[in-house]
Amino acid sequence: MNRHLRNAVVAATAITAGLLMTACQNGSDADSAGKSGRGASAVADKASDSKGSKGSKGSKGTQGTEGTQDSRNSKGVSGSFTDGKVTYLAPGKYIVSVPGKGDQQFLVADDTEVYGAGTICGEAGAEADAPCTLDQLEAAAKKDAVSADVKMKNGIATLVTERRDKGVNGTWFGNVSYLAPGKYTVSDMKGVEQQFFIAEDTEIRGYDDICDAVNTGAGGEGGTECTEAELEAAAKKSFSAEVVISNGIATSIRDDH
Repeated sequence: MNRHLRNAVVAATAITAGLLMTACQNGSDADSAGKSGRGASAVADKASDSKGSKGSKGSKGTQGTEGTQDSRNSKGVSGSFTDGKVTYLAPGKYIVSVPGKGDQQFLVADDTEVYGAGTICGEAGAEADAPCTLDQLEAAAKKDAVSADVKMKNGIATLVTERRDKGVNGTWFGNVSYLAPGKYTVSDMKGVEQQFFIAEDTEIRGYDDICDAVNTGAGGEGGTECTEAELEAAAKKSFSAEVVISNGIATSIRDDH
């Protein structure tokens, strides 16, 4: 019986020792796993720092882009170009040619002011220049060079003002023909033609050719005051008249009676 008891104690002692060894081994494995986890975390942190460093280099690349934008916005030509000829190059881009200065390219912007005197827009002979749109400037410059003064700042036009033509002066006797709304021509006996414009204050007198004559004095010498529409209708058929012109604008038109 004592022998069985000793055997039981030995067996229990062996089992207890085995359990203790297993527990120690498990603890060692846990510690190793913990250390491994901390090492992995450290590696991840270093990788993150490395990416952050590369990101900083990327930001320098962005500064390089800003430098490119600054070079694109470099200052262009500034100044006034008077008595020039403006021609179309491309959408928003033109050339002004000034005698003695050569050709200068320029751009237009949304705030570029444009004023016309009959070619870009408006009426020829009007007392004040008419404000025009950029589309009207483009359309006129595409057809032909426009006489204009251009003010620029950094290569962009701030103001484009059409120059008024210094028209002819004198009196012409000949056939009056229609060219375009407000624009006519009078040709003399030799067939030499002179273009002219009419204005709101142009005096139009008819003696049955432009409009029906109405006696306003002895023998009806005063003629009849006619409308611009009647003048246009008659000029489309052509009629003989005396035309007095000042600076390219007719001051009076009297049909030949």
